Amino acid sequence: MTNDRVAGPPEPLLLSANQPLDRPYKGGSGIARFRGMEHHDPYTPEDFVASTTEVFSGHGVGLSRLPDGRTLRDAVAADPLGYLGPEHVRRFGANSNLLVKLLSTDERLFVHYHPDAAFASSRLGRTVGKTEAWIIVNTDGQDDAYAYLGFNRPVSDDEVQTWVTNQQVEEMLTAMNRVTLHVGDTLFVPAGIAHSIGPGITLVELQEPTDLSILLEYDGFPGFTLSNALLGLDIPSAISGLQRSLLNADQLTALSAGRRDGRSTAQQLFPAEADPFFTAWRLDVEVHHTIARGFAVLVVTDGDARLEFDAGSLDLEPGATVLIPYDAGDVSIVGRMRGILCAPPALPKRG
Repeated sequence: MTNDRVAGPPEPLLLSANQPLDRPYKGGSGIARFRGMEHHDPYTPEDFVASTTEVFSGHGVGLSRLPDGRTLRDAVAADPLGYLGPEHVRRFGANSNLLVKLLSTDERLFVHYHPDAAFASSRLGRTVGKTEAWIIVNTDGQDDAYAYLGFNRPVSDDEVQTWVTNQQVEEMLTAMNRVTLHVGDTLFVPAGIAHSIGPGITLVELQEPTDLSILLEYDGFPGFTLSNALLGLDIPSAISGLQRSLLNADQLTALSAGRRDGRSTAQQLFPAEADPFFTAWRLDVEVHHTIARGFAVLVVTDGDARLEFDAGSLDLEPGATVLIPYDAGDVSIVGRMRGILCAPPALPKRG
């Protein structure tokens, strides 16, 4: 990491779509509708927003690029204080410590889970796990939109190994909680919990900055073998990070709970357990709202407003995604806007 500063502070920036090609499931039509653009490739279900994170296979895929051609990762490395702020850099270094995605399913996503940091370190040589959370922005008009999340009864190692070996998908799904989804719903998904998102869902996803998934279901999804579905691990090792206990109704309710923070224009979207990983607010602005200083990503879902900052302004329309650096100075939304403000792990509050 370097503390050398580039000329001029970084400014807020409207970001275009950043959709890696040849992902292993069909999607992207909801992203196209959300952003108001054409949908050409059926295997582009994810839009990496303000991303300093590559896909698992690497080669720079998934990294956001700035108008000057640099990757955002390189820009942050060159000016970490300007993008992230001194307290963030002190705690996390020159790393945004956040990945925001738009995700859109055109088929049911495979049953999978994400490892936690301990598993990623001991088994995969990675430094972070992949806890994530979702904000549902569209269900394609479905009354029965759904996701599967966790198990509705305890399951054994032998049971899971049999499911994976024989690809007994119906048995897996029968043992999982089916959760109905509506526009505006949120779900916090800790690492280790098996899940699958149904078709026709468009959501904003916050996650730890990595692309680690262990697939319990892979049959019928292009490019997968048993080995790469399990990230090269044998079955007992691969499922050792899976939470196999019952996830009951009270626990499911807790994962979907938000928090009011006392301001009429902002609702904190995830339970306190999410704070070490990321933070997010639903913004409901009628006239004016000031954004607290810090690195953030704004996703606009509705309205017609402006983002005003020390050096200028940006028009905000539905489908816009905006990178907000720490050094943008005073940043405000002026006008009517609905959106989601995404930020890295919560920093300690000062007295």
